[in-house]
Amino acid sequence: MSIDNQQNSAFVVETQEMEPTAKSSNASGNYSRRVSNEPSPERVVELLRQSLERHRGDRQLVLLQDFPDPDALSGAWAYQLIAKQYNIQCEIVYAGTLSHQENIALVKLTGLPARRWGIQSLKEKDLSVYQGCVLIDNQGTTCQLLPLVQNAGIPIRVVIDHHSTQNELNAEFTDIRPSTRATATILTQYLQGGLLKLDSSVSDHVKCATALMHGLRSDTNRLMQAQEEDFQAAGYLSRFYDAQLLNAVLQAYRSKRVMDVIERSLTNRSVQNNFSIAGVGYLRYEDRDAIPQAADFLVTEENVHTAVVYGIVHDEDEELEVVIGSLRTSKLTLDPDEFIKEAFGQDSQGRFFGGGRLSAGGFEIPMGFLGGFNENSEYAKIKWEVFDSQIKQKLLRLVNPKDNLLHGE
Repeated sequence: MSIDNQQNSAFVVETQEMEPTAKSSNASGNYSRRVSNEPSPERVVELLRQSLERHRGDRQLVLLQDFPDPDALSGAWAYQLIAKQYNIQCEIVYAGTLSHQENIALVKLTGLPARRWGIQSLKEKDLSVYQGCVLIDNQGTTCQLLPLVQNAGIPIRVVIDHHSTQNELNAEFTDIRPSTRATATILTQYLQGGLLKLDSSVSDHVKCATALMHGLRSDTNRLMQAQEEDFQAAGYLSRFYDAQLLNAVLQAYRSKRVMDVIERSLTNRSVQNNFSIAGVGYLRYEDRDAIPQAADFLVTEENVHTAVVYGIVHDEDEELEVVIGSLRTSKLTLDPDEFIKEAFGQDSQGRFFGGGRLSAGGFEIPMGFLGGFNENSEYAKIKWEVFDSQIKQKLLRLVNPKDNLLHGE
C-alpha cells in the first residue's frame, strides 16, 4: 500500500501492504499498490505492525547516518526493542564516529547498542545473514553503508525519518514526516500506539525512554522549538525516563574516562538505607577526579541521600597504589567528617585515613605491601575483590549496623 501527500505535507507515509492478488506490477507478485488519503496515526501503527509480523524471525540491519545524533540513536534503539517483540533481531550500525561528547555519553551511560562498522569491515562481513535493512532518521544519503548493503541484495524494509523526502527507496514501509521536529517523536508515537508497552521496571525500557527524551530535546532545541506532538511525546516519556541519567548525559564537559567511571559506579552501586555505595575498580592517577564526579552523580538518585564511591588509583610515576574515595550527602544531620573517621579509623601513627566538611568528604588508604603493578590479571582481580569487600563492610557497619552482610540491589 502506498499513501502519499503533497511535497509540503507534514505527514508522508508510504508502505506496501500484502494483497491476495495475481495482478501485481511488483516483481514478487505479492503486493499491489493503492493510493488513499492521509492515514490516521492508528493506521500507521497498524501498517508497521503488519510489516513486522510479515518478517517475524528475520535478522535486520538498522542503518544510521555516518555521524549519528541523539535523535537517530534513540529512535534506532526504540525500533530495535519494538522489533524484538516480533522475534526480529536488529543490529544498529553506523560508518563514521560519535563525535559529540553528549553522544558518547548517551551510548556509554545507557548501554545503547549501536556499533561502528567501517566500510572495510563491512566488506569483510557475510551480509547474507540479514533479511532486511532499516533506515532511521535518514534516507540513505548520509549513510555510506547503504550502497554496500543494497549491492548485497538486502531489501529495505522500513524507513522512518523527519527530514524532507530525498529519494525513492522503494521500501516496504516508509514513514516520512518533514514537519515533525524529531524522529524520536515518531517512535514515541509508535510506543503510545501499542507496538511496545513500556515497563518502568525493565532497565532497557527506562534507558531507551531516557534516550528518546534526549533525542526529542536535542532536535527541538531543548523543547523551545517543540510542537504539540513533541510535548505529548515528552509527557508520555516522562512516566518512564530516568531524569538523573539524562542529566548525566547532558554533562557534556565530562571526559570519556569520567563517563566510564560513572557508568561503573551505576553498575556496581549497592543501595541500603538511602546510602549508595559503589566501587569502580582500577583507575589511572590522572583520572582520580572521576571518583568525586561519580559520587556527585549517584547522590542525585531518588531515595538516596548519601553516596560513597571509591577505587584503586595507580600512580605509574611513583609506582604505588592507593584506595581513594569520595562521599557526597544531602542529609543535614550526617557529618561527613565524623562518618569517614569512624568508618576507616586511623593508621599506626594516629592519622585518620580521611575526613570531610559540610556535605562532602574523602579518604585515601595506602595499600602498603599489596600495592604496585602486577601483570597477572587474576591477581589484580583478587586484590580488588579483597579491598572492595573490606571497604563495603566498614561502610555498612555504620549504614546498616544491624546487618553487616553485603547485599546486592
